[in-house]
Parts: sequence; structure tokens; C-alpha cells
Amino acid sequence: MEQASFNVQEHQSLEGVAVIEAALTTMPSSPGVYRMLDAGGEALYVGKARHLKRRVTTYTQIARLPERLRRMVHATRQMEIITTGSEAEALLLEANLIKKLRPRFNIVLRDDKSYPWLVLTEDHSFPQIAKHRGERRKGASYWGPFASAWAVNQTITALEKVFLLRSCRDTVFESRDRPCLLHQIKRCSAPCVGRVSPEGYAALVRDAKQFLSGETPSIQKRLAADMEAAAASLEFERAAALRDRIRGLTHIQGQNSINLDGVGNADVVALQQVAGQSCVQVFFFRGGRNNGNRPFFPSHPKDDASPEEVLSAFLAQLYDDLPPPPLILLSHDLADAGLLAEALSLKAGRKVELHRPQRGEKRSAVEHAATNAREALERRLAEGAAQATLLDGVGRLFELPEPPRRIEIYDNSHIQGSHAYGVMVVAGPEGFMKGAYRKYAMDRGVRAPALLLPGTADMDKAPMAAGDDFAMMRQMLERRFGRALKEDSERLGDSWPDLVLIDGGAGQLSVAREVMAELGLDDIPLVAIAKGVDRDAGREWFHRTGVAPFQLAPRDPVLYYLQRLRDEAHRFAITTHRAGRSKAISKSELDEIPGVGSALKRRLLNHFGSARGVRQAGLDDLRNCPGVGPSMAARIHDHFHPGATGANLGKG
Repeated sequence: MEQASFNVQEHQSLEGVAVIEAALTTMPSSPGVYRMLDAGGEALYVGKARHLKRRVTTYTQIARLPERLRRMVHATRQMEIITTGSEAEALLLEANLIKKLRPRFNIVLRDDKSYPWLVLTEDHSFPQIAKHRGERRKGASYWGPFASAWAVNQTITALEKVFLLRSCRDTVFESRDRPCLLHQIKRCSAPCVGRVSPEGYAALVRDAKQFLSGETPSIQKRLAADMEAAAASLEFERAAALRDRIRGLTHIQGQNSINLDGVGNADVVALQQVAGQSCVQVFFFRGGRNNGNRPFFPSHPKDDASPEEVLSAFLAQLYDDLPPPPLILLSHDLADAGLLAEALSLKAGRKVELHRPQRGEKRSAVEHAATNAREALERRLAEGAAQATLLDGVGRLFELPEPPRRIEIYDNSHIQGSHAYGVMVVAGPEGFMKGAYRKYAMDRGVRAPALLLPGTADMDKAPMAAGDDFAMMRQMLERRFGRALKEDSERLGDSWPDLVLIDGGAGQLSVAREVMAELGLDDIPLVAIAKGVDRDAGREWFHRTGVAPFQLAPRDPVLYYLQRLRDEAHRFAITTHRAGRSKAISKSELDEIPGVGSALKRRLLNHFGSARGVRQAGLDDLRNCPGVGPSMAARIHDHFHPGATGANLGKG
């Protein structure tokens, strides 16, 4: 794969057509991906093409473009391309870049959540079943994906009931000396205390794998035969246990709201559009079982995005970090279905089929998914209408020229000044915009200076005392808006707030007003929310410049909304502070020694018992530690006793 970059740095008035024409002079005709960037280097659009030069040339014919693409071309100041071996490879790369860069002129799947999987740890004599997210590791088999944590938890409960597999961690397993409650309620075979042999447990694991692979009928037949044999041998207790497992298996099969008989692994994908918005509902089927469903709301232009175009872009991005199943059932026929199937087959390493069923059980499954998509979209639109009403109320309350589209809320958290963090939470018409949240680690020693902007002087560097909320608020706002001015001095982007909310009272508002005035941003509305007497929710005081502090009626919906904004900022601040404090606690003074990595640190701590033991160890003791050579021992000793090692070596 070969990458090229075209940077055209001319005057701001240069139109995007000229930028594109300049890039075309050296653009190849091979398949690949192109990126259009604005003046700040942010991606405007990512596209793929079988013939790059021919495709990009169409953007120079400005009269033939829709209004949305005209605006995109006009904002273009740079172009970048990446050539690929085929159009299918270009499609995969395009989807990856769109998910990563989120260009505002693309159809974007706004979903940053990982999918839960079921893991069976096979590197243990008695494998454990558990929920898993993140990277896979060796010595385990994975089953999924599941649409939600609830769906995977339901499957784990089923496996416990029917196959009696353990779900406890290895540390708990090793420490048991008697069966736990799960064994008492017949959801575990208690291998921890020898209630089942390794061979018997291996047979249970084998059955569970068959169940997860969709071989439920053969398991039921075998269990029925074993139950009859046990009854014939007068082993009535064992026969009753087998009967309960058969009942549990039958119950699981009857729980699925929709089933696809004869289809092992497949996804059902249906799209609905209402009022210029789209919802895509995805049902995951694995081993013939329904692993749950999940709605997605891709962002796209409201005017010229057809259902087929949205669905095609959605599928490419959905399977960017998710292995595609052999069969994908769709609600619409896609113009590029062949190319998309080729790309997904290339990613999966096997054939992937895209199919729009016309009749039978598969069509019913797609219609069921479409119904779910429509209902989810109607709920979202209703919530959006309620959100719009609240934002309209906020605009009237604080005398804004129009309802705010971006509200930024600021808060900080610390313990007597230690591990101090400030946070910014963002909300808008579609609720909280978590991708725009920011964390700011506070500098306790020096107040952050403002950026040197035209017409401003450098501000004094005042020390920040422990627990100084005012200094923390100042530093956070200076960093946030100072950087924003540096990146977008004309304030043309959509990352500028229509309203800034501060968690605090008149003091915090005064500091915020001072910072914004120094930066030349005193036209941005500022409001401070102070807690009421005894921190009573519902009795908050609102502080604004030039207006006497006031309260809202306790049952005012706008008050509830503002409380929710403040509480989200507080939650995010507390979470950030706790994470930073935990990270600091887990640090060791050994981390400061050059060349001491995690493996060597573990050996040192295991050998000496603590970092203090390492610090007090002599040079010979360090040399005797496994994995520590003479030079590393000297480096560690010299770190804790500067100059002592050289003196000892000289004496030697």
C-alpha cells in the first residue's frame, strides 16, 4: 500500500476546486481512498474509488454537485490519497478511516462501544465461562458477538443451568474448600471441590460447545437417552438432574423471539427512515440462536442520503471491527452489494453473502427487524422533540438569541488539591455528546498562562494552592478556549459553545468572566449553578453577569434538565479523579528508573517484597536477583544512592 500527500498551502481565499485541480496533476488512476481536509487539517470527507483520478475529477464540476458537496469542496484546502490493490481493499480502508476520523460530510456510524463476547478458558483443567470485551488471548475460545451485556449474561446463566459450567474466577476456584451457592441451586457442578471428575467436566464442556455451535437437537437426544438409562439403572437422582437439564434446554429454545431454522450464523439488518433520520436494527444470530438486537443511528445529511446509500455505508463500518457472518439478510437491495460482499469476504477470509429475502422465515425476520427499527426511531424522535423543548426553555431562561445547540459544562474534582482534574461535558439537541468530553489534569504548581494572542499581554503565573477551585477553573478555561482560538481564530467551526455552565457560585463565575474577557470571548454566555442550602437539589441558585441570582420553581422541567447537565459533569469529574488517583497509587518509584520495564519490576518486587526493599538493597543483593545483570544492578543502586555505586566500584 502506497501513500501520497498533496498539500496546497495558499491564501485562505483559494477555492477548493483549485486545490483539487492541483492535486489531480499527480494523482494516479489506480484504486484507492481520498481524503478532503479543511484549513485546520480536519477531515471533511473520505471516499473510495476504483479509478482515483476519474472519481476526484467529478468534484471540479461544481455546477453538477448537490449543495452539500459544493460546501464540502469550497471548504477543502488539502487532499490526501492512499492507493490500494483493489476497490474492495479501498472500501475496507474507507470504512476504517470514516470510523476513525468521523468526517462531517460522510455517513458515519456513531458507535464507539465494544461488543461483548462469551469466552471459554481452555488453558485450565476446568474451563471457566465468562463475559469478555477487548483483545483476545491464546488458550481460550470466543463465541459471539452479542448485542448487549444482558444478552451474554443470559447465555452464561443458561450454560450454568444446563451444562453446570463454572463462572468463578481462577483465584476463587483455587481457594474454595466447599461448594458455593451456585452448586446448591444446581447451576454449577462444583469442580473446585471434586464433585465432578475432569473427564465428566470435559464432557460438559463438549456439550456446551455443541450447544453454542447450534447442535442443540443432538444434545437433547443424548441427554434423553442418558436419562432413560439412568432411570432403568434405578439412578433416580441422576435421572432427575438430567431431566432438569433437558427442561432448561427446551426453555432456552423457546425464549428466542425470532428464530432462523437451518441458518447457523447470520445477521439480520433492517433500516427505516423518518423525517430525514435513519435507524438500523441489527439482530445477531449465532449457532441458530438469537444473540440479541441493537439499534444504530448513523449520522448523515438529511436531504440527499437514500436508504440504500446509508445502509451500504453502515455495513462497511459495522464490520470494520466485527467479524462478518457468512450470511447477512438485508431490508434493501444495494447497488454495490457485489463489491461489499467481496470486501467482507476478503476481511473474513471466507465467502460472505448479502441477501434480501423475498419470502418465508428469513423475510419475516427482516420485517421483524424493520418494525423494531421504526419503533426505535419513533422513540428517538419523540425524545428529540422533548429535548428541543428543553433547549428552547434554556434559551428563553438565559435570554439567548436562539436555543443552544452546544452547551459546555465545567467541573473539577480533587482531594485537598491532590490528583486534581477538570472536565468539560458537552450536550446538544441529541443529548450528551460524549465524543466531545475532555479531561484536564491540573498543574498544582503554576497557573497555566493564556496563549499570546494579538493585542493581549502575557498573564502572571500565579501559584495555585492546594484545593484552589478558582485557580483550577481558570486553568481549565484558559487551556480549553486558548487552544480553540489557536486552532480556529475566526470561530467558524461548530465546536464553539452557545452557552457555558459552571458548577459553582459567584466566585467561579467571576473567574470565568475574567478569563473569557482576557481571551476576547466575552460574548459567550456564562452561567454558574450553585447548590442550594444544605446542597439540596431543587434549590440551586443561578448566577449571571448583570443579573441578580435567582432560583427556579422546584418542579420546573428546565431545572431538572440543568440539574442533569450539572450532575453529568460531576459524575465525569469524579470518575476521572478516581481513575487518576488509582493510577497514581499503582505507580512505583521503580517506574522512574530507566530500563526497568514491567517484567523486571515484577521480578524485583517478588524478590524484595516491596519498592522499599529494593531501595534498601545492597549492590550484591541486586545482582543476585533473577533477571538483573551487573549493569542493571548498578543502575538501580545508583538511582537510590547517587554516587555510591561508582565509589564502591572504585574501591573494588
